[in-house]
Amino acid sequence: MKEKQYFLIDSDILPPVFQNVIFAKELLASGEVSSAAAAAKRAGISRSAFYKYKDFVFKYTPAGGNIISLNALLSDRAGVFSALTAALYDSGANIVTISQGVPENGRANASLTVEFDGNQEVLLNRLLRIEGVCSVKIIKGGRV
Repeated sequence: MKEKQYFLIDSDILPPVFQNVIFAKELLASGEVSSAAAAAKRAGISRSAFYKYKDFVFKYTPAGGNIISLNALLSDRAGVFSALTAALYDSGANIVTISQGVPENGRANASLTVEFDGNQEVLLNRLLRIEGVCSVKIIKGGRV
């Protein structure tokens, strides 16, 4: 079986249908419209064009910030993980991935990958002040 190839192409040289499909997908994702038919109509394309290309045309968005991995040890109490993610949000961090372990001996390990442009030391101090957060470490290249 032939391996798929992907290309990054300047949108200015593409037929407008591809940009319109992207626009229709964004309308659906934002909830601005509730159906593919409405999205296609608003984007000025047919439903068949939308369905033909929707799974093959994607908007390229480069990462806008620094990606860091955090490892947190949390008390197994209601609201601790929620407080951690809320503090990340309030600090301007965008959570990319989350993996949380099964609690053991009253504590649970959580690994998070976040996009964050601010001061990492300030972020760590803020997270460590949350009640129920036992420790937080930044993992760089597989090392603490």
